[in-house]
Amino acid sequence: MNKITLEKHLKSADSDISKLILLLAKNSIKINKAFESQYNYTSSKNCYGEQQIALDKFADSLLIKEFEKSRLVKTVASEEQNELIEIMKAKGEFGVTLDPLDGSSCVNSNLAVGTIMGLFDEGNVMEKGSRMDAACYVIYGPLTSLVYTAKNGVHEFILNSKKEFVLKRENIKIPEGKIYSPGGLRKEFFPKHLKLIEALEEKEFKVRFSGSFAADFNQLLYYGGIFSYPAVKSAPQGKLRLLFEANPMTLIMKEAGGEGINGTENILELKPEALNQRTPLYIGNKKSIELVKKYLR
Repeated sequence: MNKITLEKHLKSADSDISKLILLLAKNSIKINKAFESQYNYTSSKNCYGEQQIALDKFADSLLIKEFEKSRLVKTVASEEQNELIEIMKAKGEFGVTLDPLDGSSCVNSNLAVGTIMGLFDEGNVMEKGSRMDAACYVIYGPLTSLVYTAKNGVHEFILNSKKEFVLKRENIKIPEGKIYSPGGLRKEFFPKHLKLIEALEEKEFKVRFSGSFAADFNQLLYYGGIFSYPAVKSAPQGKLRLLFEANPMTLIMKEAGGEGINGTENILELKPEALNQRTPLYIGNKKSIELVKKYLR
C-alpha cells in the first residue's frame, strides 16, 4: 500500500490551514535537531517567571519568524511572549496560538516534550476555542509525531528517515481506558477534586504523569482515561493556559470523541479575557469526564 504523507492527507483541508500545519511540520524537524545543542537552562525567564532553556527561545523565535515569512498569519500569541505579536505585512488573516516547547522542564531528563499550535482563520485569538479552525501538536520522543485536526477527525503522522511525516493512525477515537495524569500536589487539592482522585484510584486507574502536557495527552489517545490539572490552593485559577494549551488540545480531544472542561464548563465555550489566562483543566474520554462532573458539580 502506498504511504500517505501529511502533505497528501491535508489536500482535503483548507489550503491555508494546510500550509500552516506543513510549516509547523517542517520546522519541527529543526527544533528536533536543536535538542542536541540547546538543552541547557539560560539565565532568562519567560513572562510567567519560569526559567527558560535555550530551546524554549530557539523554538519560539524560529516559529514566529516562519509565520511572518508565510504572509498568512496576522497575529501570533505565544506562551513565551508578553504581548500579542501583530504582523504588519501579512496578506492572510490567521491568528495563531503557540506553545513552542511544552514540557521543557523534561528536556534535561530526556522525556518527551512537544509543540502545540491552534489556528483561527479570522485572526482573533481571543475568541472562544469553539471558533478555532484547526489545532495540532508535535511530540519529540522516541519517534517524532504530529497529530492534527482541521475539524475533520484526528490524525497522527510519524517522521521517517526521509524527513517525511507519514500517516500512522487516521480518524483516531479515544478509548475508554484507565490512565490518569494528576497534576498538582495532593496537599493542595480542594476537597471535591481530592474525592475525584480517590474515586479514580478506587476504580484502579493507573497513574501516568510526566510533566509534559502534550506527551501525557498523547497517551490518552492511545490508552484512554483522563488528564487533570485542577484549581489548587496556591493556584486557584489552575496552571495551564487557556489559549496555548487548553483550547487547542480540547479541540483535538473533542474531534477524537472526548471532552475538556474546567470542572463544570466546556473549555471551548470560555471567552478569553487575557492572553495569559489560566484555567483548571480536565480532559479525556467522556465516561471519565462524566465522573469529574459528578464530583465537581
